[in-house]
Amino acid sequence: MKTPLLIAAIFFTGLTFAQEKKQDSLKTKKIEEVVLTKQVFKKQSDRFVYDVAASPVTKGNTTFDLLRQTPLLSTTDDKTLKIAGKNNALIYINGRKTNMDAESVTQFLKNTPAENIQKIEVITVPGSEFQVESSDGIINIVLKKKMSDGLSGNMRMSNSQNKYNASSASFSTNYRKDKLGISANLYGGENIQAQSYVLRNGNSTSSNQSVGDIDDPNQYIGGYLNLDYQLTDKSNLALSWNSSANKSYNSTVNLFNTVRSFDEVNNSYSTNYTYSRNKEDARSYNNSVNLNYELKTDSLGSKLNVNAAYLNFKRFQFTDNKTILSDATGNNGAIGQTIYQNLPQIINNFSGTVDYIQKFKNDFTLAVGGNFNKTKTDNDTKNDAFMAGNNIPISTPNHFIYDENIYGAYLTLEKKFSDKFSGKIGTRYEMTNSLGTSDNAAPEYRRIERDYNNILPYLSFNYAINDKNNISYAFSSRMRRPSFWELNPVRNILTEYNYTQNNPFVKASSTYNQELTYMYKSSYFLILNHSYFKDQITQVPLQGYAKSMDGTISEQNVLRYIRTNFGDKQEMSAMLGIQKSFFKQYLTLNFNIGVQHNVNNGVLAADPTNGDIFLDKDGNQIVYRNNIKSTSVLIQTNNTIRLDKKKTWFLGVNYFYVDKQQIELGMLKDLMSLDLSIKKNWNDWTFALNVNDVLKTNVVEIEDYQANGNYNYVKNDQYRFGGTFSITYNFGNQKVKKVRDIEGASDAIKSRTR
Repeated sequence: MKTPLLIAAIFFTGLTFAQEKKQDSLKTKKIEEVVLTKQVFKKQSDRFVYDVAASPVTKGNTTFDLLRQTPLLSTTDDKTLKIAGKNNALIYINGRKTNMDAESVTQFLKNTPAENIQKIEVITVPGSEFQVESSDGIINIVLKKKMSDGLSGNMRMSNSQNKYNASSASFSTNYRKDKLGISANLYGGENIQAQSYVLRNGNSTSSNQSVGDIDDPNQYIGGYLNLDYQLTDKSNLALSWNSSANKSYNSTVNLFNTVRSFDEVNNSYSTNYTYSRNKEDARSYNNSVNLNYELKTDSLGSKLNVNAAYLNFKRFQFTDNKTILSDATGNNGAIGQTIYQNLPQIINNFSGTVDYIQKFKNDFTLAVGGNFNKTKTDNDTKNDAFMAGNNIPISTPNHFIYDENIYGAYLTLEKKFSDKFSGKIGTRYEMTNSLGTSDNAAPEYRRIERDYNNILPYLSFNYAINDKNNISYAFSSRMRRPSFWELNPVRNILTEYNYTQNNPFVKASSTYNQELTYMYKSSYFLILNHSYFKDQITQVPLQGYAKSMDGTISEQNVLRYIRTNFGDKQEMSAMLGIQKSFFKQYLTLNFNIGVQHNVNNGVLAADPTNGDIFLDKDGNQIVYRNNIKSTSVLIQTNNTIRLDKKKTWFLGVNYFYVDKQQIELGMLKDLMSLDLSIKKNWNDWTFALNVNDVLKTNVVEIEDYQANGNYNYVKNDQYRFGGTFSITYNFGNQKVKKVRDIEGASDAIKSRTR
């Protein structure tokens, strides 16, 4: 509770200053309201633009709340954002990628008020100038421009109740005086991330079932400090520092396991019962610093931008995994197996970028740039297993070091041929050199070296047929490098016979995206998309009696979820949408409906980390296949209803439905969620109550049945049903100019950390 109480003290002590500001505001003469009609949602050359400055959705909400109500954006897990129901989304602010790792970005968005946002840009197919992976899209948050000197800020406190209670608070401030700008943010909170699981796998002769709960206490604190100084009328120098810390002590797994197998001697089935009781202590730290220099070279908007950055990420994780013998009624017996794991990870990254944009008077723009990333990850893993009746551990340490160098360069040419037609062409060239070394692996696995070069073309055009009709097309080629944690060759144990396995042999995958968009009256749109994934990186379930390279065969059917390159995949989708206000803006409607067709083509015959193959009871090799096609429907609607003439009461009704679809692990059953909210604006205060997953229908279920008789079933309930009450207060001079947001040179690395 220390973190929320600390920020609560800041929250209430800041009100004295805010009241002084209110006395001055009472002296201001009221001006008659003027209602202007403008395009709230429109299509520009390479992006969709959602103007939210005057929208009632922003006030009192967090930035994450605002994004999940933006056209084309959605979330099914309340953590990650997707574009058009499929593409992962990277967060940019004022054209600069946020300088934080993925987990910190989520907490930052959930603890940052949305009042200062001017518009949100959704870039479904990013150009060559963006450093993005695979089919990632970009969400660019554009802040309001505020010109005068002074101090402004906002404070927010919230309390949530799902299975457990959680609280959070944030404080942010902006100060500008002449040439100096300072921006700072502090946020923190705590919650218990609760989940329940039902896991089943096996075949007609043997089966495993695990049922139980996972509780992960989570405390976090973070923030940033940005300094911006105007050296001359044409140049700026800026320094930014981002920091976050996360602690999750006494995270527990409590699963009751039922193992059933056929005894051919007695011609009958035997059943064994155990508990998997795991305890984990983990903490992580992320610190990054970025130095930026920007020089404007002419009055047309040409400029030079140079960045240098350093990133340090640390995660320390210790697990205590116990298998406890039991009976059918759940009574505890002796300890059958204990495994202690120490899984640290340290990442250091040095990086730099140079970008130059030259604009010409004939509406022609040339952009050229390059980047360099040097990363080292250090994973000194220790694993000690104690079997029943034996106090001498079976130790399998592994010190895995991964070094990676990335060199990139790009060139883009953009031309506005007329008021109706514009186009953009570009290419990106990337060279990657990596070396992974392991001091305790088999000789053939101790050194893993990769060198590959990629040319990544891009093409787009936009044609405004007339004032009401617009059409655009984009093609992009990208690659996805594996995340650093995916390369670290460790096992994360769930039960005695069920664990996940990372893989140092995963190689980069390639993606080819193309998209055709039609828009009518800046309110209605149709998007057709095709994506092809080659050597896609995913998690594949292998199960059976594991046979190692030396001929040893496991006594029990096991299940391994292994990270690997798993064949090719195609996604084809069509989406219809509307973003429009009705009844004199009493109702604001955002509605999307789409259909997606997936074509999977993957085969895995052996564990790629050690060569193990999997056998059935008759000794035949088992091969995992996913050659299934599926077609699914997506529906999403976000509605804001104004309840009074003074624009102080608002009702929110949000709903999404995702039809069942084939993914790498099997058939993902349909998901849906109904969310309701009520909000009251009172002067500079906003009070809001949100209730999520009212119908308790947002529960993940995956089924997979193989032709060889193997099956796998997963049911995961993350208790998304719950409510959040929040209070937001804005203070100070609301015309303060925002500090210039700076793109970190190491931004391309952030999403690949944990």
